[in-house]
Parts: sequence; structure tokens; C-alpha cells
Amino acid sequence: MVVILLGPPGVGKGTQAVRLIDSVGGEHISTGDLLREACRDGTDLGLEAQGFMDKGELVPDLLILDLIRDHLSTTDSETSIVFDGFPRTIAQAEGLDGVLLDVARGVSEVVVFEAPEDELIKRLSGRRSCTDCGAVFNLHFDPPTSEGECGRCSGPLVQRSDDQPDTVKNRLRVYESQTAPLIKHYSSHPASLKHVSAVQPVNDVQLAFRAALGIGLTV
Repeated sequence: MVVILLGPPGVGKGTQAVRLIDSVGGEHISTGDLLREACRDGTDLGLEAQGFMDKGELVPDLLILDLIRDHLSTTDSETSIVFDGFPRTIAQAEGLDGVLLDVARGVSEVVVFEAPEDELIKRLSGRRSCTDCGAVFNLHFDPPTSEGECGRCSGPLVQRSDDQPDTVKNRLRVYESQTAPLIKHYSSHPASLKHVSAVQPVNDVQLAFRAALGIGLTV
């Protein structure tokens, strides 16, 4: 099973992917994680990507696709995979199809998580991240026990610059212009396209997610 998760920033794709993988197994693939790992390990692809990032430039799609291809070449063909945050454009989606074909796989399901814009702005602008351990809290939905302090490691909590309300609105505009067209793209793709409402408790979203994938419903 190869699953692609679509949905705007703040809709909870990453949270739901991790909950699914932790429960039923498989691998949650984030291109950001692949980039950081390659740069940390000093691989040829990592060094090439680091060169772009050091200049403040976006890492080219072809390089991202090479990272994914390299990673999948060492992944068991029976391992279920959930892509989170990739593809973001139709060009990336077409490139990913080619990479998966190279390893005799293909996208089986595409799940679109949906929520109204005002809900997304509230979620993102309320997020606070620990500078020490990376834990994430939300002032509205999962507040820290002590204001400004991480409940896990007691480190300081900060609001990321990209979670400021004006920045959040811009991120949503970028999603609508660049990534939302993928929904129409996958509607004519061999993969099964499903929609899940993210405006419900986390466990209920997980149940709907699993139902969309046709797998066990115990959370």
C-alpha cells in the first residue's frame, strides 16, 4: 500500500499518519526528514541538497525525487508507505509516479483531509513548539500545563514564524494555488481518492482515515 496524504497546512496530516503507522506498521515518509537525514549523513545527494539550502534556494524536484528513489531502493517492497507533504505539485506527482514505477510500486490511495480556513488559522496560530525537544502544543486544543514551558522537558515554548496569522493565511493561499489542483489530478488517476473531514476529535479522524483505507478500525 502506497498512500498520499493531501490537505492544507494545519489539517493534521502528519498527526494522523504517525498514529496510523504506530498502530498498524509501515513507514511515514516526509521529504523534509529525508533531506535532513541525507545532509546529516553527508551523502552525495545530501551534500548537493545542502548546497541549494545554503544559498537559500529551494531544493529542485529532481533532487527530491532522487532522494525518494534512493530511500525506496532500501525499503522492503511489502512495506506500506504513507507520503506526507509530498507531492505538492502536479509535476512532483508525475515524477513520483515514475520513481514508484522504477521500484515496481504505485500509488494505491490518496486521502484528502479537509477543514474550514478559520479552523486551520486557529490551529496553526495557536501552535507552540519546544526549542529543546521539538514537542508541539496548541493553546486552544492541547495547551501546556505551564504557560511558555514544555510539559515534556521543561524547555521554552515559542511560536514559529510560519505560524503567525498573516503567514498562515499566505501558506493557505499557496496550498490553494499549488497543491489543491492535485485533488483533480488524482481524481483521474488509478489510485483511489477519498475525502476525510478533519473537523472532529483526533480519534474520530483516525477512524475515518482507516475506513477510507479499508483497514481495521480499532484506535
